[in-house]
Amino acid sequence: MCSSDLAGPAPVLLVGAGPGNPDLLTLRAARAIAEADVVLHDALVGEGVLALLPGTAQRVDVGKQSGCHTLSQDGIIELMIRLASSGRRVLRLKGGDPFIFGRGGEEAQALAAAGIPFEVVPGITAAQGAAAATGMPLTHRDHADSVVYVTGHGRGRVGEVQQLDLDWPRLARPRQTLVVYMGLQTLPLLSAGLIAHGLAPDTPAALVERATRR
Repeated sequence: MCSSDLAGPAPVLLVGAGPGNPDLLTLRAARAIAEADVVLHDALVGEGVLALLPGTAQRVDVGKQSGCHTLSQDGIIELMIRLASSGRRVLRLKGGDPFIFGRGGEEAQALAAAGIPFEVVPGITAAQGAAAATGMPLTHRDHADSVVYVTGHGRGRVGEVQQLDLDWPRLARPRQTLVVYMGLQTLPLLSAGLIAHGLAPDTPAALVERATRR
């Protein structure tokens, strides 16, 4: 029996690439990127971050954008497990933080169930990057006692109308900062739902994209 038969699967790194600007990577993430063998990266990973990958790394774009999924989530998980089981060191590179609307939890569960060792490397999430880049704090003791993160991604349709299944009364409470991820396409639904449940129509709001990039 050769030594490779005893080696077992290689560990997978679930790495948060931060909100786009490579200067905002953690040191652990930067080291993992510099040493990458095979990389499965999302569409939201900044181009400056991808430029730090070694030229020898195999890059696989598994990004999911509205209406265009390069690979399904099940397909991504299957690919990760197959590569790691063959001894390849997989870097799963995600925009922001893997565990904040990054589906890192689903991938970690699947890896654990398959007996694949893994490590999670946290990243600065988009909300933090946007707050710093725009000068809008997520909490300020004069204005907000809490901050709430919620997905604005539609969870289904009734006929041709996209639906949002959210806890509207909780989201419309005063003295909190509401951060909506992936809410561009459902912005009219978000505004209407919040106002209908008591949020003042003149509540200050900002729509932010690519907050830490040029």
